[in-house]
Amino acid sequence: MLPGVYEAKKKNGTPYFRSNFTYNGKHISLGSYDTEELAFRAYLDAIKLTKNTDLILYDDFSQFTLPFAKIISILNYRDNGIYMKTPIYVYQNYFVYFLSPSIELKFDLDDLFYYSTRTISARKGHYFVADYGMQVTITSRYGIKNHAVKGRDYQFVNGDDTDFRYANIVVINKYYGVAKCIHRKRDAYRVKIHINGDFSIGYYEDEVKAAIAYNKAVDAARDSGLKKNYPINFIDEITNRQYAQIYSQIQLPTKYLHALQKYKK
Repeated sequence: MLPGVYEAKKKNGTPYFRSNFTYNGKHISLGSYDTEELAFRAYLDAIKLTKNTDLILYDDFSQFTLPFAKIISILNYRDNGIYMKTPIYVYQNYFVYFLSPSIELKFDLDDLFYYSTRTISARKGHYFVADYGMQVTITSRYGIKNHAVKGRDYQFVNGDDTDFRYANIVVINKYYGVAKCIHRKRDAYRVKIHINGDFSIGYYEDEVKAAIAYNKAVDAARDSGLKKNYPINFIDEITNRQYAQIYSQIQLPTKYLHALQKYKK
């Protein structure tokens, strides 16, 4: 058997070949391959990466047999002394997670442990990780809801939507049904709810009060018998008692309450 290659068998008895090598005292798996030759080529790639320091992060590795994600992990271990199974390269004040040679996501070092143990996937311009058996969006870590629209509800300060460092993300609207706006020449939060069309619940100076007003509008819709799965705002900035006091003071528009009458049984 060629150096760094071990034969194994699948459950159905079909043989395949695993490749691995040891670097700086660490045993590193290089993956599984259909042939002994491919596994050996991956082994040689790994040796080349560690021996040839002229090979750097943004070189062309298209001729390598070794998967790109594993190349990044090895380069990071070679240069920074930290081995992670995910394709992360660490810089002084941040790190980069490579989805591919052309797509890299930037994060603060505070998130290094989290992403060193989770694989990021992309779908329709959104990024996800598997977290405790659930698929969650990366943006949820910043308090951004799934319904949020980039540019309206949150924005990237430097215009780079692959830069997920905390200082680069500004959440504009963090509650369902609430949007920041200018009302009577002052900053305000407009509350809307959709039935057959959008109904305005009102304008509020305080974002939390606006979120509670939306919740009260949802409660009224449900009480009327409207069968729609409205999300509810979870508010942890205030106590339950404060929430109840604000809730009781909010008056829903008469026009909205009249519109709900037709849904009552």
